[in-house]
Amino acid sequence: MDGKEDKAARAKELFLAGANCAQVVLCAFCDETKLDMDTSMKIASGFGGGMARMREVCGTVSGMFMAYDMIHGSSSLKDKEAKDLLYKKLQGLAETFRKENSSIICRELLGLASPAHTPDSPVSEARTPQYYKKRPCAELVAMAAGILQAELEKEK
Repeated sequence: MDGKEDKAARAKELFLAGANCAQVVLCAFCDETKLDMDTSMKIASGFGGGMARMREVCGTVSGMFMAYDMIHGSSSLKDKEAKDLLYKKLQGLAETFRKENSSIICRELLGLASPAHTPDSPVSEARTPQYYKKRPCAELVAMAAGILQAELEKEK
């Protein structure tokens, strides 16, 4: 099994264990980000469900961004070139995800009506077999982790 399969499988495994979509993508890259699992889970905890279940940017995309930021981001306040390069890379990751799924917006990926920016209930759904049957999220987390792993392997 190559690294891409490992990251995708790890993300999917964590999602099926109950972590949110952003958490699992960030956590799949703990070795690369040098973050421990607990810290990664806390950082990404509010990004599930399209940012706190507001159904905005898919948590898998947010998780990809957070992981990439930790690996290649800059902490310099003055390095505009680094910021611009990072934004270009992140836009490329998002575009790859969008090409595969037609969107990076949670509500669109889930086939939910756009409620004119009214957030979904803040109460998360129980993770039951029915939940997993109606949601494409397990496959989306695997895809996002695979996209990021492919990009990181390409950069080596």
